[in-house]
Amino acid sequence: MFKNRKDAGEKLAKALEKYRTEYPIILAIPRGGVEVGLRVAAKLNADFSLIVARKMPFPDNPEAGFGAIAENGSMFILESAHYWLSGETIERIKQEQIAEIERRIKALRGGNPLPELAGRTVILIDDGIAMGSTMRAAIELCKNRKAGKIVVAVPVAGREVAEELNKKVDELVVLETPAYFRAVAQAYERWYDVSDEEVLDLLRESIRKKELKDQEFHELET
Repeated sequence: MFKNRKDAGEKLAKALEKYRTEYPIILAIPRGGVEVGLRVAAKLNADFSLIVARKMPFPDNPEAGFGAIAENGSMFILESAHYWLSGETIERIKQEQIAEIERRIKALRGGNPLPELAGRTVILIDDGIAMGSTMRAAIELCKNRKAGKIVVAVPVAGREVAEELNKKVDELVVLETPAYFRAVAQAYERWYDVSDEEVLDLLRESIRKKELKDQEFHELET
């Protein structure tokens, strides 16, 4: 059990300490993964950015999804999705999520492109994995961008999904895999949906701390 996302990020950072010397780039999936990812990036002194991927939800059950799409168009769709939904419905939901991805890139990343990933160790982070659709789409994006090594790191995940994802990446780091896993929220004492504004506050605070740290280092050098 984690107190909150800050606590989860600090614990996850300890499990990822061995990657410090590989100068990884931390890619967090917004919005819930941002605070977790920022904590890891700070502890490892690593580069940080947001990778935007969106679940494609069922029309009558938005909490469940039949797939996901990442910002470069990389997709994961359940094979059985076409039995439940028409091609027209799938395309409509896909376009809705593409629009939301574009909005988030503009709102949360200032419209900036993803950093160069080719040849780098990439650590993909979220606050937990339920079905794993968005993480699968993010993994495909990293593969398409020729990442040197792909690591998925999360505080909590279901056992079956963890086993499946482990086959798709160079390493999977999961701190907790509850026997009776229903939702990511069950692993946190304090859980809530994160807003755009909170993500922006977290990013601004991270930049401010880094600037202070760089300034202190410069003063020591001189």
